[in-house]
Parts: sequence; C-alpha cells; structure tokens
Amino acid sequence: MRLRYVLHVIGALVFCVGLTMAWPLAFSLYYGDAGVMPLLGSMVATLCAGAFMFGVFRNSRMERGLSHREGMAIVGIGWLAAGLFGALPFLLSGIFGGSLVDCVFESLSGFTTTGASVLSDIEAVPRGLLFWRSLTHWLGGMGIIVLSLAILPFLGVGGMQLYKAEVPGPVPDKLKPRIKDTALLLWKVYVLFSAVETVLLMLGGMDLFDALCHTFGTMATGGFSTRNTSVAAFDSAYIDWVITVFMLIAGINFTLHFLALRGRIRDVLQDSELRLFLALFGVCSLVITVDVLRVDYSSVSDAVRYTAFQVASILTTTGYATADYELWPSLCQALLLVCMFVGGCAGSTGGGMKVMRIQLLVKHSYKELIQLIHPRSVKQVKVGGKAIPHGVVSGVWAFFVLWLLLFVLSALVVAATGVDLMSSFAASLACIGNIGPGVGIVGPTDNYAGLPDLAKWVLVLCMLLGRLEIYTVVILFVPEFWRK
Repeated sequence: MRLRYVLHVIGALVFCVGLTMAWPLAFSLYYGDAGVMPLLGSMVATLCAGAFMFGVFRNSRMERGLSHREGMAIVGIGWLAAGLFGALPFLLSGIFGGSLVDCVFESLSGFTTTGASVLSDIEAVPRGLLFWRSLTHWLGGMGIIVLSLAILPFLGVGGMQLYKAEVPGPVPDKLKPRIKDTALLLWKVYVLFSAVETVLLMLGGMDLFDALCHTFGTMATGGFSTRNTSVAAFDSAYIDWVITVFMLIAGINFTLHFLALRGRIRDVLQDSELRLFLALFGVCSLVITVDVLRVDYSSVSDAVRYTAFQVASILTTTGYATADYELWPSLCQALLLVCMFVGGCAGSTGGGMKVMRIQLLVKHSYKELIQLIHPRSVKQVKVGGKAIPHGVVSGVWAFFVLWLLLFVLSALVVAATGVDLMSSFAASLACIGNIGPGVGIVGPTDNYAGLPDLAKWVLVLCMLLGRLEIYTVVILFVPEFWRK
C-alpha cells in the first residue's frame, strides 16, 4: 500500500471539490446573500488543502498503476474527505449553530445522495448555501471519482480500480476499452438528462435556481429541495410528472441510456433488470392507487399522480415528497417499505440493495429448490439468457448478509441512544439505503434534527456504507488491508 500515493490522489480530488464551490459562490454573489463569505472561505481552504496534499506527496508517484487496495483506499477516504470539506460552508455560516455533526451530516447526506436533512427551516438558508447543498447531490450522483477519471488524466492509469470501487452494482459496466472514456460517456449522458430536465422544469414555472436544484436532486436521486414542504410546495401536476419521469430515468442503469441514445432500443427493452424495475414500479403504483382511493383523494387522476410520484421517489431512493405517506393505509406503507429495500437498478444513481441483486437472489433460491427436487439436475442462474458465474452469486449473497447485519446493528445502536425502535430501524434503513425520509420521527414531513449526536454519527457511517456498497468502507477497518 503506497499511502503517500493515495494521499496524493486524494489531494487532487479535494482540489476538485474546492473548484466546484465557485458555482454556488456565483449564485450567492448574484443574490447578495449571507453565503458569500462562508463559501469563499471554504473554497480557499479546500483549494489550499487539496493543493498542499497534491504537492507534498507528488514525488511519491510511481510508474505502475494503482493496485486494487489503493483504489479502494482512495475511494473510501476520498468520499470521506469530500464530505468533511463539503461541510465547511455550513460550519462557517453558522446555520447549524456550530454543530460539527450537523454540518458533516448534511454534507455527506448530499454527497452520498441520501437526502436526509437536519435543516428545520430550509427557506431561511441563503440561496448560495442551498445551491451548494443540492450541488453535492449532483456531484455524488454519478460519482466524484468517476468525474475525476473523466477529467484528470493522471488518474488514467489504474482507473479501473477506482471505477470498480465506486460504481454501484454487482458487475460494473465498461462501455469503452479505456476506463477514462467510459467515465466521460457516463457523465455526458448524465449532463444531457440534467439539462433537459432543467429546461422542462423552467417551462413549468420554476426559476433557474429552483430548476437546477431540483434537477440535481432528481438526477442524483438525492431529494434535497429548496422548499420546506419539498416538491409539494409548487402544487403543480406538470412539475410532479416531470420529476416522476426523471426519477425513473435516474433509477435505470445509465449504460442502457447510452445504448438508447445510440439507437439500440431492442437491447434496452430486452434487459431483464429494467423490465423487473418497471414492473415493480407499475404494480406498486397500481395497488397503492387502488388502496389509497378508499380513504383519500376524490379524483383518480390525483391519486395516480401522488402515488406514482411517491413510489418512484422511494423506489429510486430519491426521497422527494408530495404527500405524507404515513397517513396512507398500512398496505401502502408496507409496499413502500419493500421499495426502500429494493432500490434502483445497478449502474444507476439510485441506492438500496439494487434490483439486479434481488433478481439474482430470487433466481438462485429457486435453483436450490429445484435441485432439492432433482438432486442430479444441473441448473445455472441466468439473467438475460446469460449464465452468471458462481463467484458473482456468492458475492451477492455475502453482500446481502453483510448489508442486513450492518442495517440491524446500526438500528440497535441508534435505539440505544434513546430513539424509539420504529424510528431507529426506519432511520438506519433510510440512510444505508440512501433514501432520506423514513417513518416515525424521520418521516416525510419531519427531519433528523432531533436525533442525538451519536445517532447522527452512526447514520453518517450508514450513508457512506450504502453509497460505496459496503465493502469499500468496511475494508478500511480490516488491519490486514493496511499491511504489506
């Protein structure tokens, strides 16, 4: 493990984070709000820290590429560093009363696209800081490491190690022979959809500021809004449907979007994960719509609109809200809970377990049942007509067990701080699944501000675990990982 080289690369990543602060600083200057000095001070501090790390450890560069361990260390520590430096604007502005845990919580909730917030009065926050808060979503959605691979040539060697450690899913898709080209293609698709959604939202009556912030939250499946009542504040069926469609787009593997833009529609439609994702969305939306009509909404169109929005928001782990689903019937809440566990597709910006993993687990379980009936039969697990290697299936089972274990353990620790059991499990699930709102005291109309500090630190770790797919974070705590 070349620790100096790891810190050298992380210095470059921190420097990039500092550069992105220029965008919210420009908004803050335009509106003349109180965010100018906190953003300027944070930008200078972040740029200096990144340049210092990059320069001090520059002589440590070696010709050979990154090893697998170095790649995982850069991703794990790099995301933590981004979250810590991203908290500086909040800390310097004093909007959280100088609480370090609240500042780090809000920052990492943004970068990990969780969308869990400790802000009680969002609309009272300076617009420049709100823009930075939403921008952390957009940067974290496709991935700050993937962005770096696309724009920083010195990461071209050994880049696959970084890509595999960050991109969510059992098997990362590689579109081009050079990983830098793959990263650039993914970001181009990401920017294209973001631009289209921004224009559509502005046509619906949003100004540029609100349109950009809600686009960042949608395409990154993050969920930070500029309004206290989230998207419901706009009270627009048009805006609800635009965001619903783009939440679904963001929850689909971006490789499929690239294929669709290249005209390979048949290949896209044949993807079994996509079909299962859309089927789950359709079935849950239909059942919840029928059930919710019994107790709420006089209009079928309103029921369909609010249900589709909420199912898309929870399934893709975005976390936006236009209705308080805690007031819906028990069946509706149970289906939304299932959606929380499943999450989006592999290779999307969505969180959760991922549809691909659920699909593999179900097919492997069915295979085991068949072999109990026919012990001599030879049956392979197939997805899309292709046999899945046994090592991938074993890895998915290991991930599933570890994910559940860490989820339960974190929920118990949160409960030990005095939080009620339902809210503890909901908060842990919402954070490790990068969803944002849960139920109980962290429901869609509440936030995480009332939780004890220890509970917040635990949930911060859960956010990182969920965004980096467990292993990249857990491996950092294994002593063997750091030994030669």
